[in-house]
Amino acid sequence: MPILNVKVSATKSRELTKQISGLLLELTTRILKKKPEVTAIAIEFVDHDSWIIGGELLSELKKNSFYFDIKITDETNTKDEKAQYINEAFAGFAKILGNLHEESYIYIQDVKAASYGFGGYTQEYRYHH
Repeated sequence: MPILNVKVSATKSRELTKQISGLLLELTTRILKKKPEVTAIAIEFVDHDSWIIGGELLSELKKNSFYFDIKITDETNTKDEKAQYINEAFAGFAKILGNLHEESYIYIQDVKAASYGFGGYTQEYRYHH
């Protein structure tokens, strides 16, 4: 039941939204073993003139960038799975966006089961019931 919050330096389009969500859903399902039917993805598109790295606008750098965080239940994935996920997600965004700035970030947030849930129930509750 992960939730992914994505920011990408690009012009919003239906095609790009589908490419990004498809990549993230596939990686989240395959590597982190999360159920696709309870995976939520929200994508925000940011203009290159509104994204600054090292004091310079992406438009001046002529680069693309992204950031996303994913919240998962603590202790459900290994360090190796998370490292593979970060590696493959970065490569996937590089392929989709092209000319990717190295300062593009992925944050996997491990959340305690008693503090995280959906549909009105925590993951802790779901585990015990």
